[in-house]
Amino acid sequence: MEKGMRITKAEVEKVARLSRLALADEELEALTGQMDAILGYVEQLNELNTDGIEPMAHAVPLQNAFRADEVRASLPMDSALQNAPHPAEGCFGVPKVIE
Repeated sequence: MEKGMRITKAEVEKVARLSRLALADEELEALTGQMDAILGYVEQLNELNTDGIEPMAHAVPLQNAFRADEVRASLPMDSALQNAPHPAEGCFGVPKVIE
């Protein structure tokens, strides 16, 4: 492993194998350098003083955009099935997929 490297080619190769990716040697070399650079940036972030900073899930506040849950009449069966290509006994008819 080169001086200052945070990840080895063997580790990148293992991650690729676990991800079911077939990578050429040139790609492994390139990805090793790229992943090492990414880990370097993360290491820089770890040097920041985050005392007193509250953890958050989003960078901006979010509000629930859902409507109130109200009981209403459902869609009539005839309307729901009017565009179905093969309605069958009040249901959507679909091809059999399991023998």
